[in-house]
Amino acid sequence: MWNTPAVAQKTLRERTRLEEAVGGCRALERERADILALLALAEEENEAALITEAEDQLRVLRNRAEVRKLEALLSGEADGNDCFLEIHAGAGGTEAQDWAEMLLRMYGRWAEGRGFRVLWLEESPGEEAGTKSATLQITGPNAYGWLKTESGVHRLVRISPFDASARRHTSFCSVWAYPVVDETIAIEIAEKECRVDTYRASGAGGQHVNKTDSAVRITHLPTNIVVQCQSERSQHQNRAKCWAMLKARLYERELQKRKDASAAQAEAKTDIGWGYQIRSYVLQPYQMVKDLRTGVETSDTQGVLDGAIDRFMSAALAAQVSGSAGDRIDDLT
Repeated sequence: MWNTPAVAQKTLRERTRLEEAVGGCRALERERADILALLALAEEENEAALITEAEDQLRVLRNRAEVRKLEALLSGEADGNDCFLEIHAGAGGTEAQDWAEMLLRMYGRWAEGRGFRVLWLEESPGEEAGTKSATLQITGPNAYGWLKTESGVHRLVRISPFDASARRHTSFCSVWAYPVVDETIAIEIAEKECRVDTYRASGAGGQHVNKTDSAVRITHLPTNIVVQCQSERSQHQNRAKCWAMLKARLYERELQKRKDASAAQAEAKTDIGWGYQIRSYVLQPYQMVKDLRTGVETSDTQGVLDGAIDRFMSAALAAQVSGSAGDRIDDLT
């Protein structure tokens, strides 16, 4: 194994993932036993405050167990892979571009909260504010397994900070997650079927980046898939990253075909506007974030925009895996 570094790294990552999964379940068992012992003692001593504390701890443990259950069900072919995340501003102009930047921040906060690493690959800033489009690479255990539930159109309703009349605006952005393909998955791409363009990188990056055509865009002509990268200093590095992204996109496309959902996915990604959204974020005239697939909602809009989106991911994942968003684990007590 050690003679092949790529194989060794993959094996060690798999070992770490399994150790973390098994260790997490054993930790839940130990905590459950400790809490039940505390509860028995509190009931014997008739300590109402201690009983309430133990019951609260059990509820927290139950929620963690539900997350563990969902993670154990992340058995898709690419669920354990890292993830590319693309965000594109849709209908709404400057409003939508600002909304795209808010979504970028939300997913960045979510990833940081899980200890995942976030790498910015490409960003096209808006003319006045916000972002037209951006691509992130999120690295961590089951990154794609979690983020695949976020693919779709996200709708924002709020009082526009860019409208002097303070009118309410509706904006749309599309989010698309697809898995990073490792070297063990063979994806063949004919170079004659691709168009490679180079251009000057935008934004911060130093004199070398901004004075040379280091950014790369690759268009796969048969599928019209476009990938681009400008995060690296050299054109060679950006080109290599683009080829990796294109392989990932084609792999994700094949996965969708296997699930017989490619038509629905294509429809959701072609029209970023009314009728295609998976989640609605309403900041005015009331505070509410609602997932339109599962019915899960919350009034903690600021918490959601700060990255607290696990409840939506869990419900959507449960619906995909078990066919019911309300599926719950057996009572721990």
